[in-house]
Amino acid sequence: MSGRAVRKLVKENSGSGETEQRTVVPVRQSAKSDPKSDARASNDRRAANRLENSPAPIAPPPDGGLRPEYQFYLPRQPRAMALFLLVAYGLAAGVSQTVPLGLARVAGLASVVILALGSTLAQIERRAGTPDIVRQILVVIGIILPMACAGYLIAAWVQAGLAWQWAVATIICINAASAALFGMRIVSLFTAKISVWAAFSLVLPSPLTVSAVIGAALTLMLVARIEWKAAEKKRIQTEARERVAARAEDILRSFEETGQGWFWETDRRGQISYISPSAAEVLGRTPEEMLGNPLSEIVDPNQGTADAERTLAFHLSARSAFHDVELRAASGEQERWWSLTGRPVYDSFKNFCGFRGHGSDLTEKRRSEQQVSRLAHFDSLTGLANRVQMGQALEQILAAPRDRDRVCSVLLLDLDRFKHVNDTLGHPAGDALLKQVAQRLEVAVNGQGRCGRLGGDEFEVLVPGHVKREQLANLANEIIASLSQPYSIDGQSVVIGASLGVAIAPEHGSTTDDLIRNVDLALYAAKDAGRGCHRFYAEDLHSAAEERAELEQDLREAIVRGDLHLYYQPVVYAATEKIVGFEALMRWKHHKRGWISPGKFVPIAEDAGLIDQMGQWALRTACADLATWPESIRCAVNVSPLQFSNPELPTIVANALAHAGVSPERLELEITESVFLNDSQGTDAMFKALKRVGVRLALDDFGTGYSSLGYLKKAPFDKIKIDQSFVRGATEDGSRNGAIISSITSLAEALNMDTTAEGVETLDELELIRLLGCSHVQGYIYFKPMAAEDASAVVAGDLAAEASGPKAARSPRQVLLRRVMVVYAGNRLNATVRNISEGGSMVEGLWNIPPGSTIEIEFAAGKSVTAQVRWSRENRSGVEFTMPLKRRADGTFAVLRGNPEKMAFSNG
Repeated sequence: MSGRAVRKLVKENSGSGETEQRTVVPVRQSAKSDPKSDARASNDRRAANRLENSPAPIAPPPDGGLRPEYQFYLPRQPRAMALFLLVAYGLAAGVSQTVPLGLARVAGLASVVILALGSTLAQIERRAGTPDIVRQILVVIGIILPMACAGYLIAAWVQAGLAWQWAVATIICINAASAALFGMRIVSLFTAKISVWAAFSLVLPSPLTVSAVIGAALTLMLVARIEWKAAEKKRIQTEARERVAARAEDILRSFEETGQGWFWETDRRGQISYISPSAAEVLGRTPEEMLGNPLSEIVDPNQGTADAERTLAFHLSARSAFHDVELRAASGEQERWWSLTGRPVYDSFKNFCGFRGHGSDLTEKRRSEQQVSRLAHFDSLTGLANRVQMGQALEQILAAPRDRDRVCSVLLLDLDRFKHVNDTLGHPAGDALLKQVAQRLEVAVNGQGRCGRLGGDEFEVLVPGHVKREQLANLANEIIASLSQPYSIDGQSVVIGASLGVAIAPEHGSTTDDLIRNVDLALYAAKDAGRGCHRFYAEDLHSAAEERAELEQDLREAIVRGDLHLYYQPVVYAATEKIVGFEALMRWKHHKRGWISPGKFVPIAEDAGLIDQMGQWALRTACADLATWPESIRCAVNVSPLQFSNPELPTIVANALAHAGVSPERLELEITESVFLNDSQGTDAMFKALKRVGVRLALDDFGTGYSSLGYLKKAPFDKIKIDQSFVRGATEDGSRNGAIISSITSLAEALNMDTTAEGVETLDELELIRLLGCSHVQGYIYFKPMAAEDASAVVAGDLAAEASGPKAARSPRQVLLRRVMVVYAGNRLNATVRNISEGGSMVEGLWNIPPGSTIEIEFAAGKSVTAQVRWSRENRSGVEFTMPLKRRADGTFAVLRGNPEKMAFSNG
């Protein structure tokens, strides 16, 4: 694009709102002309103008640099002047029919030869570093000498017979040719003219001639000075304009090269006369191939861009300006979007010349808008629908015009132990886990519904239409089973679980808020049921949720008020039956509800983020109580996985020990297997830090977790605690628990670890535990958990422990309050049955009946059983039925008559 064309584009696209009228009128084409050829010629002219009008700096460069062209005196190609002199000499010879001899002929020949060699002299002048004195000498040789020789030859020719009129005309023509040769070189031009006339006057010297030459020289010098000033001023203005034009052209070219925008131009027939190379490249063509084609060819003809094409055609036909017309480029399979702006161009006579405008690439903008739209409706991490889209989908179903279309099911699931993964492996590992969970969830749902991530580790599945409860239950179980399989995260095996709640519309809610609230309650019910299961919404969940929220608030207040207590259950050394330590157990006595089970308030504390605060309090309290006991007594404190993941745990333990003045080896920290779900360097570092403190470490609930035995190779445990689930039932026929206990004790012995059997309640369990090699025993067979004062009283003695309890484990009992008639030795006695099982019961109201006696218990007319007294204490007796009772499906026994709902019983 030429400087003039650039200036027009700059002015027209500046956004000032002014219409440029003084534009260059394109060359009119005849009807038979080729538009492509004309357009190519137009572009060629622009290129030539761009080269011709390239700006030059005003100030000369530093010494040794290249000078601008206008600062050189000698022209590059003076050979045309030499040819002109030859022609002038030839004409003069033809007119005069004579040729000067001697010095004049040599002077003429010298003028032609010097000008013929002028290009060589010009090269010498233009060399970098040429001194000014050399340049002045070159002026004398290349300009003054040949022009003076030409003047001298003409003057001598006049003497030889050439008419003086022809001589003057020849001199004038030579001066005109020199003006064309030297152009804007004012000094060179007037030097050449003075040299010609001066030499002419030397042939016929006279005072008048000399005076005329001197006067002419002075006049020429004055005129030269005036012309030089005018030319210099004009040159400065021209260079300033050219710099502006060049700057604008460079800016526009750079703008084109960035690909952010491009320019176009059409003739009056709507055919492309210019298009930027970047735009032509997008179309898969060259600018030359685009010339002469209709502008509409840049638009993709697909149906989706028909509106844009019609809009563009309307503006072109109406010759009206348009702004930001969005259209899809005809770029083939690659999707590219452009924004086109243009305005009509008129010449000074108001004749329409075509359109000129610019375009910008909207592809990235459109992609960004699509990405923003996607982020607004899809989860950026997993690619699933987000909370907004899931809510809109649910609202759309519930707002359907027909009742049968307003049926759907909502499955809300929450990942179990996911927070532990974030705490131990970090958030990047948690993100990777969520991606795998999303993939498994979609596979498990298998197109039956829409999957979404609501945030964090909470996911939702929306199943449209009516689906049976059995099918929903199967889907829920399949999801839980799939998500509970091990994951591989950065080469480590990670196991989590999932809890799931289900609500059905419109049965469980006809609005989005009701349905989401109810499915959330169902999810909480699944968590309260032990996690890893699903629950359907039920009406009583509202009261359970309110109770849970109330308990959470009460627990916070209990921590502040100090309503939490530590109870201690003794640990007995099996070989000597001596008390060697205690396990600290947290208890909560509610100010209204009384004692609340830890199985109820501990999960609430974990969900509410209170477990770490409670754990630190338990450590401090246990150490303070341990300080008052004999040095031989240890105390075990449970550490939750959340506490274990706290980097400050070793410091907290050390501070508690130092504050109480207790030796570190007297404190035992009980850690569950769940800390190994994500085996990492952080876990190993925590074990090493705790061992540096000096405390003992016990592996609690061994065998009930999800980890492999590999961690036992490096985890520095001092004790393994056998969970009571293995102890209970170990003495029953066919039970494999005994073999498991034996294996654990053998493993612990090989690793130089102690073993503690938890939950020992009967004498036969105690005997089996000792036989299998357990070093320590903990359970009701010796002691129940006791307050700190009672524990202090126990350790104040000889630390001896005596086993006391039933000989064998009893079958499950039911608490019962039932009046019965007992027949013993022919006597009928009134009594009360307090609890009952399939094998026996406890009877209250019988006095002085020795163990081993046989009695008959009449529950109702015709409903009696025979039993044998096994023990008797005051008015209570334990009896064993001769024939076990049969249990009905509703939980009552066949021997009982009447309405079971009127009987007070519960699991005992």
